[in-house]
Amino acid sequence: MLWFEALMSGLAAGILMGLVSHAGFRAGLFRSSLLIIDGTFALQMLGLRYSGNLSVLVGIPVHIFTSISFGAGYAVLINMLQLDPGNGWFIALYIFMLWVSMLFIALPVAGHGYLGRRLGKITWFEQLILHIVFGIGLSGALYFFH
Repeated sequence: MLWFEALMSGLAAGILMGLVSHAGFRAGLFRSSLLIIDGTFALQMLGLRYSGNLSVLVGIPVHIFTSISFGAGYAVLINMLQLDPGNGWFIALYIFMLWVSMLFIALPVAGHGYLGRRLGKITWFEQLILHIVFGIGLSGALYFFH
């Protein structure tokens, strides 16, 4: 698997996921936005206070960088295991692991509790939807670039 394919696929999937997340939040369908979560965490790490617009502006590059790194992580695994990059089952497994990591590592570290409970009772389900969107974006972009 070429690095360009992996990085661009992670980027495309992250953009799609970020747009769906923030649009869903703005429309009242989701209780949180990944752009705000990422931006708020970055601002806290810099010792700055939460600001709605600033959180989104800071969250965009943080989310993009994270998504590209997930594309790179996928490439590493595919190359190590010598799998077809378009293997739907492996993409699904990879996305499942990203979702579980979000629920039990990323959200708690960002201060939102396990499963993101401090954001809402169904945050785990919102994150599942968003990770499925990421998986569809990753799969589609891998197909496009391959």
